[in-house]
Amino acid sequence: MDQTSLVRQVNVALEQLEAELKGLTAGTIVLQIRDDKVGRFGIRHLPLDCGSRQPDFVGGLTPAQVKQLRQMAVDALRHKRTWTHGEIAYDFVLRQGQVYVSVQFESNYNMANVFFRPPVKRSERKDVANE
Repeated sequence: MDQTSLVRQVNVALEQLEAELKGLTAGTIVLQIRDDKVGRFGIRHLPLDCGSRQPDFVGGLTPAQVKQLRQMAVDALRHKRTWTHGEIAYDFVLRQGQVYVSVQFESNYNMANVFFRPPVKRSERKDVANE
């Protein structure tokens, strides 16, 4: 996984979730990112509508719609900027045969890394190299 791009990792994670996605009409796919690598991933969803009187409802995304969702998830990565740690959440819903996706990026930083970096030697600093 060290040499695998984040795009490929997201694609693989969603491929792994395909069987579960096929039974859903809505939910949130969550990917936890650390050092630009997908760690944990999964789906948050309500398995049934409590107001529905049809507990045996069969439906959800088709294989083609899962593929479309996977492509939208990968395409959304172009909006990710310089952060390397955080979470990506893809909220999806199936309405009238159309898949809709909303993406939320969450970047995470560690304050210990900000305050406790080893000091940079004056000769190694870029801003003093031209002096």
